[in-house]
Amino acid sequence: MATRGPRCAGFVRYGRLDSGVALSELEQRIVRAVRDRESALLEDLRLHVGLPTGGFNEEAIEATRSLLTGRLTALGADHRTVEADPKPAWLSGSNDSGYQPMTSVCSRLGGATSGRVLIAGHMDTVHDPAGPFQELNVAPDGKTAVGPGCVDMKGGLVIAVAALEVLEEVGVPASWSFLLNGDEETGTYHSERAIRAAAKDHDFGLALEPALPSGALAIERVGSGQFMIETKGRAAHAGREFTKGVSAVTKLAECILAVSEMPEPARGRTLNIGPVRGGVATNAVPDSAAAWGNVRFPDAAAADEIGAMLDALATPTDAMPGVVVRRSFNRPAKPLTPRTEALAMRARSAAEDLGQSLPFEKTGGVCDGNIMQDAGLPTIDTVGVRGGGLHTPDEWIDLTSLVERCQMLAILIARLSAGGSAAD
Repeated sequence: MATRGPRCAGFVRYGRLDSGVALSELEQRIVRAVRDRESALLEDLRLHVGLPTGGFNEEAIEATRSLLTGRLTALGADHRTVEADPKPAWLSGSNDSGYQPMTSVCSRLGGATSGRVLIAGHMDTVHDPAGPFQELNVAPDGKTAVGPGCVDMKGGLVIAVAALEVLEEVGVPASWSFLLNGDEETGTYHSERAIRAAAKDHDFGLALEPALPSGALAIERVGSGQFMIETKGRAAHAGREFTKGVSAVTKLAECILAVSEMPEPARGRTLNIGPVRGGVATNAVPDSAAAWGNVRFPDAAAADEIGAMLDALATPTDAMPGVVVRRSFNRPAKPLTPRTEALAMRARSAAEDLGQSLPFEKTGGVCDGNIMQDAGLPTIDTVGVRGGGLHTPDEWIDLTSLVERCQMLAILIARLSAGGSAAD
């Protein structure tokens, strides 16, 4: 297998170990302890990539939950579960199996009232659990590997659990909760309530999404929402009684053309439509049709603008043809706030003390970090591993980032935690 993606410029393998300049003695112990787990990190990644957690695969999601919560409770965490909330039935990609994954929250706060870190990770992927993309394959040079969910976000889960175990090993009394959900890739409808509730009990948020392609930390994100346009008409034989029919597909096409005029990418306002459904036969005038779409917006005002434009497409209930618009803008934009910037600077400080580079960027993607920050928790959400090809059969990970990002995460959690300053 060919090596995928060059190492990001500016990264120094394993940091300034024993330099005595950037890291305290206790932090150097953290660095060494993570380094000693290099082989174990790879094998743990191989294990989790081999569990096909896409497509609401209950068996694999629950196996992953058991493995991770077992290790977290072994550290003294209390494990509680939050039942899933229902997802709107009209949404594209609704789960037909009936399985709705609960959310796990493992907490070891130790009575702390400050410095409490909420770590959030999702167990699900976008990959078909019955497809051919099933396992981790390491490149001949050992620097990269490909596998379903290896970077989004099996790698993040692996390094976060290892970081907490290392802190326990070296005696840092970190204060943390680890939230695990199984529906992030489908909109976090089942787990949003659990995330918002957990956010209110913590002081810092870390989501385990992979780093941006340059290795950067995402400090600003747009918001995202879903919508559905459903049209109704009147069925008729396309030859004998064509004029008696009213085509729902034609009306839907008019709506789609109207939506195509709405995006303003320069303002960060985009709308995309797909998939589309309509008609059952070419010789029948279709009486129903529907299209699903996604929106992105930079702030609440832009979200309101998009919502108003979509709502304006709707017709009165007795209209023929008729148009019904449904929408759910459940992931608010995540602007850069002073508290989030301060948290990002602390992450950069930890990275630079390790000899690593941590640039900042904006992104058009969304994640659970949007929800965490909207709930009032300053959050940085790309503290996971480096790689690329997300959501494709070429998804790859920079294997050196398992150690590097685990070291950064462990030291950052230690510095943020109550009683865990990692001082000598």
